[in-house]
Amino acid sequence: MRLYHHPLSSNARRAVMAALQLAPHLPEPVELVLVDLTQGEHRQPDFLRLNPQGKVPVLVDGDFALTESHAIMEYLAERAPGQTLWPADAQARADVNRWMFWSAQHLMPPVSVLNWERFVKGLTGAGAPDAAREAAGEAECRAALTALDTHLNGRTWVAGDALSLADLALAAPLMHAQTARLPLDGLPHLAAWAARVQALPAWQQTEG
Repeated sequence: MRLYHHPLSSNARRAVMAALQLAPHLPEPVELVLVDLTQGEHRQPDFLRLNPQGKVPVLVDGDFALTESHAIMEYLAERAPGQTLWPADAQARADVNRWMFWSAQHLMPPVSVLNWERFVKGLTGAGAPDAAREAAGEAECRAALTALDTHLNGRTWVAGDALSLADLALAAPLMHAQTARLPLDGLPHLAAWAARVQALPAWQQTEG
């Protein structure tokens, strides 16, 4: 299997973290393939054949190409007998899935807005931040992070008593904490949980 990624992408990072965490259980190693976004490799024909949207991550397993980071995480877990990141019990798995969907729907959009306005625009020369979009992103991001902080009160991990795909999915966008100036102040339960995730080798091995 090959996993196409770039270290500046939090979507790619969650998939890479899952691959690293699941590595002992996978039938074969996952080859990490760097797609240099700064050089436009994601817009080249060879890559667009894998993902016409020109985005990372993409997982290739034989003739099968899979996009969307959360789907990639679940596919890797399915391929890893004996893994514990995605429970076999229907209700426990649904709880993990619920938080992965929540990550995609409620957390990633405002984080992406703030990262674009406060970091990527300056990096790529795309102009000054849009104050209205920045303010809306800040409010929406703070609401999502506050909800997650409330949920984590009294919990070690997001879903159940053990580390799961949900933790990796939700923690990935925190890599933008400084560059996007995410509104993380005054959220002690989220901070303690984030420290636990960031102590994992899978997080440390994906730090840029």
